[in-house]
Amino acid sequence: MSTEIKAEANPNASANPYSSQLKQFLTDCKSLAESAQPFQLSGRLTRINGLVMEAAGLKLPLGSGCRVVVPGINPVEAEVVGFSGDKLFMMPTDDVIGLAPGAQVVPNEAQPPRPSCHERLEPRRRASDRAKHVPVGDSLLGRVVDSAGRPLDGMGPIVTKHQRSLHSRPYNPLQREPIRRTLDVGVRAINSMLTIGRGQRVGLFAGSGVGKSVLLGMMARYTAADVVVVGLIGERGREVKEFIEQILGEQGMARSVVVAAPADTSPLMRLQGAAYATTVAEHFRDQGKHVLLIMDSLTRYAMAQREIALAIGEPPVTRGYPPSVFARLPQLVERAGNGPEGGGSITAFYTVLAEGDDQQDPIADSARAILDGHIVLTRALADAGHYPAIDIEQSISRAMTSLIKPSHFDLIKQFKSLYARYQRSRDLISVGAYAPGSDAQLDLAVQMYPQLEAFLQQNMLEREGYEDAVVKLHHLFNAEP
Repeated sequence: MSTEIKAEANPNASANPYSSQLKQFLTDCKSLAESAQPFQLSGRLTRINGLVMEAAGLKLPLGSGCRVVVPGINPVEAEVVGFSGDKLFMMPTDDVIGLAPGAQVVPNEAQPPRPSCHERLEPRRRASDRAKHVPVGDSLLGRVVDSAGRPLDGMGPIVTKHQRSLHSRPYNPLQREPIRRTLDVGVRAINSMLTIGRGQRVGLFAGSGVGKSVLLGMMARYTAADVVVVGLIGERGREVKEFIEQILGEQGMARSVVVAAPADTSPLMRLQGAAYATTVAEHFRDQGKHVLLIMDSLTRYAMAQREIALAIGEPPVTRGYPPSVFARLPQLVERAGNGPEGGGSITAFYTVLAEGDDQQDPIADSARAILDGHIVLTRALADAGHYPAIDIEQSISRAMTSLIKPSHFDLIKQFKSLYARYQRSRDLISVGAYAPGSDAQLDLAVQMYPQLEAFLQQNMLEREGYEDAVVKLHHLFNAEP
């Protein structure tokens, strides 16, 4: 009993003589654990069927990035696009020449995204995020990059401090600032008749060869925005350089970021190109800047998703388009728009290629429903030398009524009424069956039609500000602005 009391009074008296050796052993174990290579999961390539690769022995969530490693060749980057049981379906970002059965499939390292001004991802997802992250920042201004952020312009590497995930979530709709401010796009017909607001998302519906690229270039050069982000998705490679040099020009390129994913790239890279352009625009919006996002085209984006969906076995439902296509479109479009109150904005223009000028194309019909307005370019006007070939009767801006004065709106209705009245009677007038004096409204439409038509036309090198366009519209009807 006395020994126990003495031990309690002096704890060091009963100290273990091996304690110093134990401490040193634990220190050595900790050092070795910190320097050890982590255990790496891997699978193996079992099948390549067209555009889709299958892998076994690996479990990854959808959207994860991975690499197919074969000795002697560069790893092939891929993304998980589906799974069935223990099989993963992957889509490569490049060609698959040189791959063989049994090749090792390694997941990319987890990269937690940098936090932005609002939480886009749940905390549990942030800890194990394997989605692709791409460079963003001011270093991209004036540059042309591919879907992975690699430079295409031969101007050297791009060094950025920030990266963001390609798969961000849109804002809570109740946290968005309403569309309240007018955006000057520099085009008279749009400023006066189809007034656009900051944060609005508009579709540019056109067939091939009716001047949509020229109109996009005019808006890129003349729009009152801090930053312009251009996504050239699925276009011909020749058109990429022409759009940059001839249509965008040095003036537009100075404040622009161009993301190019031409038609010869894989469908996965075309999808990623559209997501990357939107991600860059989101970065600048979160900095409080006003961004103009131009995407050419939304149809090529849908076609890329169709290729992937059909390749992994999804059934087509509407003109060969699987259901996932119509789910992907609003997910992309809803990422644009206004940010929180007092913050930045993304005003987006998406071109929609109407097949054979058919406005009831399923992609065109779906885009019309999810966008805040549509501008229709028609071949008849383009063939007649009417540029920009905007069909003012079929076009509409859904946010216009909350942006303009009632007097301005009354003039727009009067303009459209006279223009439509002349178009309905055009055949009678051309064959000489029209008798002046029988209809006062038609008489006025015939008298004013040359001025109305001239008002809607504009040279591609001419800029028409919003205030000037509204004043000219008032003067056209001898009204006080």
